[in-house]
Amino acid sequence: MTCAIVLVGVLAVNGAASAVLAGDEDGSKVTITAPADGASVDGASVDLKYELAKGVKAHHAHVYLDGQYQKGFKGTFTNLAPGKHEIKVVAATDDHKMLAAESVVTIEVK
Repeated sequence: MTCAIVLVGVLAVNGAASAVLAGDEDGSKVTITAPADGASVDGASVDLKYELAKGVKAHHAHVYLDGQYQKGFKGTFTNLAPGKHEIKVVAATDDHKMLAAESVVTIEVK
């Protein structure tokens, strides 16, 4: 138990606690590979690419744009308004319950 507490403390100091511990619940890990965090993009068409390493419970992922679930998302955002937008991908079970594994990027639409 002491080792785990020390590990969390060290990771938190390095600013990596959320990335490393995000998949702690079932061993899943989500990584957004495109667009890059902080990217400046054309809002006409923004492709989202991510990797989901499934743990014990993960079945698929849910995509959110500015906190709104994108039901039936097919991989491309279109006609985004100018400004900053947050894209989040969260691992989910086969009955759509959210898991701890997630990845978040913020983009700027021109």
